[in-house]
Amino acid sequence: MTKDKKGLSALFSAKYRGRTASYTLVILAYIILEVMRASGNLSSLFTSLLVPVTCYIVAAIGLNLNVGISGELNLGQAGFMSIGAFTGICVSGRLAASVPAVPRLILAMIAGALLASLFGFIIGVPVLKLQGDYLAIVTLAFGQIIKSLITNMYLGFDENGFQFSFVENTCKLVPGGKMLLNGPMGATGTQRIATFTVGVILVLVALVIVYNLMYSKSGRAIMAARDNRIAAELIGINISATKMLAFVVSAGLAGAAGAMYGLNYSTLVPNKYDFNTSILILVYVVLGGLGNMTGTIISTVVLVLLPELLRSLQDYRMLIYAIVLIVIMLLTNNEWVRTRIKLLQKSLSGGRKASAGKEDGKEAA
Repeated sequence: MTKDKKGLSALFSAKYRGRTASYTLVILAYIILEVMRASGNLSSLFTSLLVPVTCYIVAAIGLNLNVGISGELNLGQAGFMSIGAFTGICVSGRLAASVPAVPRLILAMIAGALLASLFGFIIGVPVLKLQGDYLAIVTLAFGQIIKSLITNMYLGFDENGFQFSFVENTCKLVPGGKMLLNGPMGATGTQRIATFTVGVILVLVALVIVYNLMYSKSGRAIMAARDNRIAAELIGINISATKMLAFVVSAGLAGAAGAMYGLNYSTLVPNKYDFNTSILILVYVVLGGLGNMTGTIISTVVLVLLPELLRSLQDYRMLIYAIVLIVIMLLTNNEWVRTRIKLLQKSLSGGRKASAGKEDGKEAA
């Protein structure tokens, strides 16, 4: 078999099949949506949802790393998104006069990811010593604390520099100054610079980070600690370091997604990132499959678009949405369905192996 064929077979091998499917799905979806948008076949409603969908996908991928790969229940993902969102808005607002839109968007996402990762590290030091329900409760409390803090922040800048106050607005800006954070009103007058193309690139970057981590030595250590903590400790794995790595990367991805989301709207309030948002992202992860990034992408897209598709039904749309969630949960946890999917995968992989064997025989002849 030639090197090209070996590389192709490795690309579609059982180990890397999920990664290949994720990349292919994202790239094909982007091409199709861009063609539809250019030809005018995409409604304004769906066009407005393109950037938010990419943001939720990145946040869900990050949470899946934490919940599915590391095995730690994190209910504070919305808190990390809020840190990234308002950090990105502040960075973008300060650089608006001197930096073009796309570089400013990238800088805002980097700043949001770094600050969210820093908070993830600070919170992770005490929190990751807990397990199970206790970890979930503490991360949930963290998300509520972050929301309360941002709700009481006032930040502005003028020719004299930044002005900051807490609880009460004491910022006195000279004419020409601008308020970046305005307490309960959040961020207003934000320049919308987020684009679908950058959002798709962010999704691909998130997939590259997560998959490379999963297939690395550190990723194997994370999964070993998840499967059997005591055995992992006995063979010398630093449990705290592995859990911290997954937690910080997850927080960083949520921060970048939050920055992208915040710069897609002219107004953003802190209450957007409440407990319900964390639960919603967790639902995307659970329905897509723990540790399954392709499933997470599909479930996120479906569950973000579904309420909008049902909007014409008005009072019944959330009822139908809840019923669909229950049906999906029952199907994904049904043993008969799982068995049929496994048999289908085996038959497909068997067919590929047989065709590969025939090609090897022809080459040998």
